[in-house]
Amino acid sequence: MMYLGMIFFQIVAPILVLLVLGAVLQKKFHFNLKALSQLITYCFMPAAVFVNLYETRIELPVLVEVALFILLFIGSQMVLSHFIAKGLGLVKTEAAVFKNSVVLINSGNYGIPVAQMIFVTQPIGVAIQVILVIFQNMTTYTYGLYNLISSTKSGVSIVKDFLKMPIIHALIIGVAMNYFDITIPQFIKIPLDHVADGFIAVALITLGAQLSQLEIKSMFNKTVFISCFTRLIIGPAVALLIIFTLGLDGVVAQSLFIASSFPTSRNSSSLALEYDVESATAAQTVLFSTIVSCMTVTIVIYVAELLFT
Repeated sequence: MMYLGMIFFQIVAPILVLLVLGAVLQKKFHFNLKALSQLITYCFMPAAVFVNLYETRIELPVLVEVALFILLFIGSQMVLSHFIAKGLGLVKTEAAVFKNSVVLINSGNYGIPVAQMIFVTQPIGVAIQVILVIFQNMTTYTYGLYNLISSTKSGVSIVKDFLKMPIIHALIIGVAMNYFDITIPQFIKIPLDHVADGFIAVALITLGAQLSQLEIKSMFNKTVFISCFTRLIIGPAVALLIIFTLGLDGVVAQSLFIASSFPTSRNSSSLALEYDVESATAAQTVLFSTIVSCMTVTIVIYVAELLFT
């Protein structure tokens, strides 16, 4: 119960507050959601990802271990979500959103605060979560973006749209400047930090505005339920199997297992809104998985401490 209260009031409750704020503002002012989505995609997201990649310093041995786990875990989730979507008989657009909802995890504004709370005396736990954020960003704007674009376009159009995304440029430039230790002038770094810091709030308020246009009862459908069950229950079970197979233990195993239990990333909803691909279903899944994760993440934290102390 202690963990449940801590997670809810320190992690989930602040997220829900911003969602409600977005819903209230949307009801009053009727924002142009497409314009807000474009602002996030072409301004806030690239800045946040660039700053994250530019500032992160990780030890190589830990990076190799974590990278191997992530490749196996994300790969397994891609395969699993593909076959489940096929089994459900989802149309191409629905299948794209479903697969993204399973594979793309909220490792940033949900995962990092949880890691900071749990591993307050073990910095490596937080560092691992930062690595996961980087990999999730890369997965979101490669696999996740491809899923949505390919559901409505094909061939050269997919490649052109992908290469035009500023997030791809931010990833490449952020890694390069980190590697070569290039200093950013303060007159650029300060506004860049301001934009990056605003990403979470703007993204969640936009999501709340989008959710305000949905009927609550529409959230309770088979696709959303199965998506959340796969993301919150099957996902951690698969992660545990991979951890045992790789022989991981201690803080590394704890951190990876807990990270596998986080809800669907809000970015999956932002991208769906940007490309007009089943955006309502994507938003419903983010909301439902975030609420339910309050219980499931608590259980995973408890199990992780029992298995990997």
